[in-house]
Amino acid sequence: MSKLAHRMTAMQESVTLATSARAQALKAQGLDILDLTLGQPDFITPSFVQQQAMASIQDGRASFYTPAAGLPQLKDAIASYMATYYGYGVTSQQIVAGTGAKFILYAFFMAVLDPGDEVLIPTPYWVSYADQVSLAQGQAVFVPAEETNDFKIKVEQLEAARSSRTKVLLLNSPSNPTGMVYNRDELLAIGQWALDHDILILADDIYGRLVYNSVTFEPISSLSERLRQQTVVVNGVSKTYAMTGWRVGFAVGPEEIIAAMSKLISQTTSNLTTVAQYAAIEALTGPQEELEKMRQIFEDRLNTIYPQLNAIPGFQALKPQGAFYLFPNVTEAMRLTGYTNVTDFTNAILEEAQVALVTGEGFGAPNHLRLSYATDLATLQEALNRLKKFMETKSQ
Repeated sequence: MSKLAHRMTAMQESVTLATSARAQALKAQGLDILDLTLGQPDFITPSFVQQQAMASIQDGRASFYTPAAGLPQLKDAIASYMATYYGYGVTSQQIVAGTGAKFILYAFFMAVLDPGDEVLIPTPYWVSYADQVSLAQGQAVFVPAEETNDFKIKVEQLEAARSSRTKVLLLNSPSNPTGMVYNRDELLAIGQWALDHDILILADDIYGRLVYNSVTFEPISSLSERLRQQTVVVNGVSKTYAMTGWRVGFAVGPEEIIAAMSKLISQTTSNLTTVAQYAAIEALTGPQEELEKMRQIFEDRLNTIYPQLNAIPGFQALKPQGAFYLFPNVTEAMRLTGYTNVTDFTNAILEEAQVALVTGEGFGAPNHLRLSYATDLATLQEALNRLKKFMETKSQ
C-alpha cells in the first residue's frame, strides 16, 4: 500500500523547475549548457531595495513576526501601487501578502473552491495553475486559445465551456508562456460575460509592467467598479523588480475572499519573511527609473532575437507583447528532424545542442516550446546559433 496521499501521486512536478534542475545537473558535469528555462530576470535586485533590506536587519525590524497577511506598511505600499498603476483605491482589508505570487494563487484556490467547482483556464497556461486547482479539489476546464487569434480566448469559447459548476475564470495577461496581452475591448467583452454569469475573475497580472513596443497593459479590474468587486488581482515584485528570490506576492480583492486567504496563510506559512517585506515596501514606493531601464533591455532583446528565432528552419513564433518568453510553434521543426513528440524534441536539443528549453506539453501546447529571454543577449544569440546548427544537422 502506498503511503502517499492520492493528491501527491496525481500531482505533476513543475515542468519548468524540472527542466532547469536537469540543466543545472548537466552543468555540474562540466557541460556548457545554455539555460533558457526559468522566468527569472538576470538583473540583480536594485541597490536601493537591498539597502533598505539590510537596514531592517541591522536595526532589528526584521527580527520579528509580523501580522500573517503582511505588515501594515507593506499593505500601505500595495495600496499606493494600486492607486498609481490601477487607478483605484483599496483598503488594508482588501490586501493580503504572502510567500510569492505562486503561493498567493494557491491560497486563492484553497479559499474559494469547493470539491467539483470548475475553473476556466485558457491554454496555453502557466504550468502550476491546473495542479493548484486540483489540490483545492477543483476541476480545471481548459479553453483553447487559438494561435490564429494571437492565443487569446473569445467570449463564445468561454460560453461553450461554462457549466453550472463554473466558479472562476483565470486570466493571465500578459501571458506566460505566450506573452500576448488582451486589449481593452477584449477585456470589456470578457468582463461583461463574467458579470452576466456571476463568475469570479482571477487576474494574474504578474507581468503587467513588462510590456513592449508601445503596447498598453489594461488591468481588467480597472475597467469598472462592478468588475473590481468581482476580481481578485494577483501580483508581486518578482518579475518587475528582479526579486524572484525574495518571494513576495500579494492579492487585492473583495474583503471576504482576502480574509479567507489571510486565514489560510495564518495556518500554513504565517507571515511572509519579514526582511522581504521591508524590501518590497522599498521596491513599491522607491524610485522607479531602474525598472524602466530593465524593461527597455527586455524590449531590446525581444526585438533583436525575435527575427533570428523565426529564421531558424521549422520555428515560427508570434511576436510577444509582454512578459519575457518566446513560444514558437515547432510542428515543422519536428517534422524536419523526425520527432513526433515535443518533449523528445526538447530533450534532444538539450542533449545535442546543449540548450535548455521548456517543452510546451507542460503548458497545454504539444506543438510548442518555451524560450526565456530573461538572460543576456550574448547567451541568447549563442543559443539561437546552436538551435540553427541543430536543425541544419538533424533535418531529413
